[in-house]
Parts: sequence; C-alpha cells; structure tokens
Amino acid sequence: MTKTSNNELKITKKDLNKVFWRSFQMEFSWNYERQMNMAYAYAMIPILKKLYTTKEAMASSLKRHLEFFNTTPHVVTLILGINAAMEEENANDPSFDVTAIDSIKTSLMGPLAGIGDSLFWGTLRLIATGVGTSLALQGNILGPILFLVIFNVPHLLFRYFATGWGYKLGTGFLKKIQENGMMESLTFSAAIIGLMVVGGMTATMIEVNIPLQIGSGDNAVTVQSLFDDIVPKILSLGAFGGVFYLLKKDLNPLIILISIAVVGILGSLIGIF
Repeated sequence: MTKTSNNELKITKKDLNKVFWRSFQMEFSWNYERQMNMAYAYAMIPILKKLYTTKEAMASSLKRHLEFFNTTPHVVTLILGINAAMEEENANDPSFDVTAIDSIKTSLMGPLAGIGDSLFWGTLRLIATGVGTSLALQGNILGPILFLVIFNVPHLLFRYFATGWGYKLGTGFLKKIQENGMMESLTFSAAIIGLMVVGGMTATMIEVNIPLQIGSGDNAVTVQSLFDDIVPKILSLGAFGGVFYLLKKDLNPLIILISIAVVGILGSLIGIF
C-alpha cells in the first residue's frame, strides 16, 4: 500500500488509470432504479480497496457509491477523480464529513450532464456525422473512419485527463476548505444544489396530464388546467412525492415501477390520463 512520509494513504497515477479504464462501463449496467450507480461503484473499487482495509469500511464506502447516479458518460471521470480525492481524505482524517462525498457527486452530476450532452452529443457528434456522411455519400471509405475519429478521440482524451483534473481539484480544494472550516457550508450548499437538480428533473422529466373536462362547450375547462393555475407542474410534484414516500417506506422499487405502469395504462384506457 502506497503511503506518504506522514504515514498517510496516497492515491497514485496508476490507481487513477484503473478508474479511467473502468469508467467505460457507465452505460453497460444502466438500470431504471439507480441508473449508473453500479458502474460508478465498479469504477471506484480500485480506490476503495487501497484506502479501506477492513470489511466494514469497504462495505460502507461501496454503499455510498451505490446511490443514484447519472450523468453524461464522457465527463464522468471528472466526478470520479473528485470523489477519489475525497475518499483519500476520509481515509486519512477521521473527522472528515463523509456525507460531503455523496453531496458533491449529486450536485455535480446534473450541471456536468448539461455541459456534456451539449458538447459531446449535441455538438461534436453532429460535426463528426456531417463530415463522415458527406464523404460516405461519395463512396469514400474515410467517411465512417473520420466519423469515429472525430467523435471518439476528443472525448477519450477528455475522459483520460479529467480523471487527474478531478483528483487534483479535489485534493487542493478540500485542503483549503478544511483549513478555513468551510466543510459544513460546502456540504450544505452541495445538498441544496442537489435538491435543485432533482426539482428541475421532476418538472421536466415527469409528465402527468389529466384531460378530464369540467363543464361543456366553450366554458369547459380541463382538470389539468385547474391544477396548473394553482401551481404549474403540481401533479408532477405530487407523483414524485408519492414515489419518494413509498421509497422511504422501503417498498421494493420494482413493485413501484410496475404499479406506475399499471396505473398509467389503466388510466389511459379509461380516459383519466
């Protein structure tokens, strides 16, 4: 195990490279319950094995990284690097606030997903497709080759270097905020940002529509418009709140998903949704 002169556990470049190679699994084990969580934990295993030697500590760290996670896979190594630095700090400092690790991850995945989707999916992929298609239509073999090169080389380079950037950002930043006593403020702020991301996802990704009408003719209004006049997207918020309540009651997520599907299908058939 690599240690510093102060007898502290230290992550090496070799360890970060292992995280980089494992980061390519992000969409291979995607699931509806927690999305990229298994792949994220898999990528962190080399770091966790080096930092935690007891079964209890290892189990606790794995559990931390099995929480919900989802972002653009091309930028995930930046968050992995930051989390690696935080795990290193946690292993060396018993007073470290471990909740900050998940809070930082939660607060970064939304904003980075927006940047990553715009840059890699929305821009780079379109450029690569335009160049590749124009050549392919002419029967030029360089068409598919250039498409793969233009899209993959930049994102692979970013993915590789972002692992180290995240780690350096994490270690330097953490030392500064610990010296200034700002860890509690950071954790609180990260939690707020995380909740804002969840709120935004609720409003944009959950759609509940009740087309039932009250009244007749020109005076008829839909139930949906009445709820929207009270608070826009209040039904989406209510649906999210209901699912969150059931999860807090430890109801199996698979049962919740099946129930949502059944209610949605039946509601659509009888005209409620």
